[in-house]
Amino acid sequence: WIAEDSRMTSDRSQYRGYEIRLRQEWSNWCANIFPMRDDLPMLAMSQLRTLSSNPEEALAAAKQNVDEYLGTEAERRVA
Repeated sequence: WIAEDSRMTSDRSQYRGYEIRLRQEWSNWCANIFPMRDDLPMLAMSQLRTLSSNPEEALAAAKQNVDEYLGTEAERRVA
């Protein structure tokens, strides 16, 4: 039980106001992204966009998705 809890914590990361939760699906890793503040939007994205062979690649893909989405949001507000 304790080992499972510590594994869950090590598979979580925070980035630009979002919590990224990594999990293993069969032999691949995927990420779920959740806003940590009320002023941030939920990201509508497929977990397949972050499907990777290792957790580092999945985390990097999730961060890129956040960057792309927040960049798009900022551009929409300016226009």
